[in-house]
Order: sequence, then structure tokens, then C-alpha cells
Amino acid sequence: MKIIILGAGQVGSSVADNLASEANDITLVDEDAAVLQDLQDRLDIRTVRGRASYPEVLSQAGADDADMIIAVTSSDETNMIACQVAYTLFHTPTKIARVRSIEYLNHARLFAQEALPVDVLISPEQLVTDYIERLIEYPGALQVLDFANGSVQLVAVHAYYGGPLVGHELRELREHMPGIDARVAAIFRQGKPIVPEGDTIIEVDDEVFFLAARKHIRAVMGELRKMDKPVKRVMLAGGGNIGLRLAAAIEHQYQVRIVEHNVERAKLLSETLDKAIVLHGDAADEELLLDENIENTDVFCALTNDEEANILSAMLAKRLGARKVMSLINRAAYVNLVQSGAIDVAISPQQATIGSLLTHVRRGDVVMVHSLRRGAAEAIEAVAHGDRRSSSVVGRAIEEIKLPKGSSIGAIVRGDEVIIAHHDVVIESDDHVILFLSDKSCIQDVERLFQVGVTFF
Repeated sequence: MKIIILGAGQVGSSVADNLASEANDITLVDEDAAVLQDLQDRLDIRTVRGRASYPEVLSQAGADDADMIIAVTSSDETNMIACQVAYTLFHTPTKIARVRSIEYLNHARLFAQEALPVDVLISPEQLVTDYIERLIEYPGALQVLDFANGSVQLVAVHAYYGGPLVGHELRELREHMPGIDARVAAIFRQGKPIVPEGDTIIEVDDEVFFLAARKHIRAVMGELRKMDKPVKRVMLAGGGNIGLRLAAAIEHQYQVRIVEHNVERAKLLSETLDKAIVLHGDAADEELLLDENIENTDVFCALTNDEEANILSAMLAKRLGARKVMSLINRAAYVNLVQSGAIDVAISPQQATIGSLLTHVRRGDVVMVHSLRRGAAEAIEAVAHGDRRSSSVVGRAIEEIKLPKGSSIGAIVRGDEVIIAHHDVVIESDDHVILFLSDKSCIQDVERLFQVGVTFF
């Protein structure tokens, strides 16, 4: 595909990195010549310097025959106008824009074809909020990802000493839980992927990814680690866009406290929220945390726009007794540094955003993409179409499908039914197939599998 990316910030450069490695024709537009030069030296991409919304700049970038424009500059207005220009002057088929401001997002009519023609809206704040909400729901999880509108979930957990299945073979999972079907999609041991077989033994500290119907998630987690107590008390450091959204989403289920250092913002939060308690102060203030009984806090989330402050306040909260701490971190180097150390979960907004963008780039009918392990692995939900003649997957049992090395089918959703993938399950047309890719280099082979032949049309 020929794709123009507008904005070479963290999301734009990460998307360019992901897509350039998949044989796409990528052009990146930004006003910062130094950043563009650095990316051009590292990646196989074209760069154009200039204002992303200007017609002349878009023309230089090749908008005349581009398949897609992804507008992810730091300005909502620039992103929206760029989509308008691409639609009016260049008839670009797919236009994706990152829009952060809730003032715009509250009015869906703005983004209709006859108004501001944006085909796909990406809101990083909302994606991150939803992601944290799922992590709070399952306290022992490292990642919780939804597929098929939430009916199936992919969960990553650390196998802990004392878990019933730790030290045992995977095939014993069914014996332990006869009424529950789940599939271990991947195991990462000391950072290296292991293909799960029936005789694979789960070891302490293994990072285990498993798929199961939503209603069975807790039971499966209980096999891999001692179950954490349900969450009651949540403390949020930072009342920005994400802090406010998260507090509003969870304040009726949990006891929520927000620590905000800006007094005007703290007043606004207290006026906006119903039940959450708003505190004016510094989340890295030991005295404040102790006064607010941090030792009895189940989840502490550091969500300010200063990632160094997030890391330090989360580490302090952990030292003072918070059960689980999470920190919002943008830099990939920092994520790798702190994950699995003093901080339980490092949340990367760009990884959440990339997954949402990749959904629209993948060939074949791909409805969901989740980026895993800081972009090294991927989970995909693809829809199977056609029949046995026109498709490489429809009408075939899973054991007959020639999946590339490093990929596996985890589950199939057929209507309202969740079918965990076993070797004899036959895939039907319109099935939603959930695949796990421990090696991203095989993505194109997987895409080809789910593309129907010309005989189908």
C-alpha cells in the first residue's frame, strides 16, 4: 500500500517503523528536518518537509495516488484539515486522523463525509483508558486485550510459584478445569518465545499468553498464579485527559482518589466527577501518600504527562505498600527498563494506538490488531470469507491450514459462540479467527491466507 503519514512524533515514527518493515510504500511528512533525516537514515521511507495540511505539501508527498493518509500530528485541527484536503483535492480512499480533544469527539456529525471526511478516528486517550480499565478488572494481568466485541480475551500473566499449573505440562490444564476451554497462545521465557505444545512445562516467571471466553478468564488465571484479591481502592496520579476519563469510567465501581498538582485543574475535576475524591498535591510526596493510606491501595496509576515523574511516583507507591502499580510511559527504552521491575505494568500509549492503526492497514478482512511485547508480537482478529475453492482457510480443519512458522490460531468466534482452537475444528465462512504471531515477520503470509481468490467474486 502507498501510505502517507503526517507527523513524525512518537506515534508517527512508530507507525512508519512498523509499516516500512512490511513492504509498504511510506512517505512521512513533518516540519522538523532533523527528525526526518534521522528516520530516513534508519528506515526505508520517503520524507517531505512541510506543513501537513498544505495542499502543495500533500501533493509532494504523493497524495494523488495514495491509498491512505494517517494524520497523527500533535494538532487535532491540522489532522482534521489534512483529511479534508486529501478528500477534496486528491480523493484519497482512506483517511485516518488522531483527534484528542473530547470537545470534537463528542460531536460525531463533524466527521461525516459531507463535513470533515475522516474515515477512522483514533483517540489515544480513550484507547489507553479502556486498556487500564481492563487491567484494573483483572489485577494479576500484564495485558488484557479484547476480541470479537469483548466475548474473547487474550490475557498475559506471569506464572508465579504456587500456581496449580506451574511445574506441570500444558495438557493438564483441561484436567484441572474440565468445564472450561482455553488455549495457551504463546509462552515467553526470559524474553524468548516458546511454541506451546501439550508437553510444554510451565516454569516460574514464564510470561504466558492465553485465550479464553471472557467468563472463563479468572478461572484460567487462577491456574497460573495465586489469585489476587478483587480491587477496591484505586489511586490515580494526574488528572489530565486520561486521568479524568479513567476516574469517570471507574468511580462507581471502586473507591477512587486522584492526586493533581494544578489547583485549577483539581477544582475542575472535583466539579466534574461524582464520587471520586480529588486531592491537590504532588503524587511523589511520601507524606501525602502515607496520609492517604497508600499501603491499603490496590492499584496505583501514574498518568501525568511527565514520564520520569510517573516512574518515580509509581516506584515510591510500590515501596510504600501499594499492591499493584502502573505507569504511563512513552519512551520504548523506558518501558523495557522498568517492566517487571519495581513497576508492575508499563503502559505505552503509542503501542495501544499502533494496534488501532494497523487494523486498517492489514490486507484481507482484519477487524482487530493488538501489538504485544512492545511491538515484537501481534494478535490479529481476521474474518474468513469464501468457500473451500476460493479460500485457503474456509472448509478446512485447523491442522490442514498451512500456517507460517511463528503463528498459531487461538480461537474462533462463530456468531455468539466462542470455539477454542483444536486441531480438528473446521473453519466456516464469516468466522472470526483470532491468531497469535510471536514473530511479526510472517504477517504477510498470514494476510495472504485470509485473502479470497478471484473465483469468489
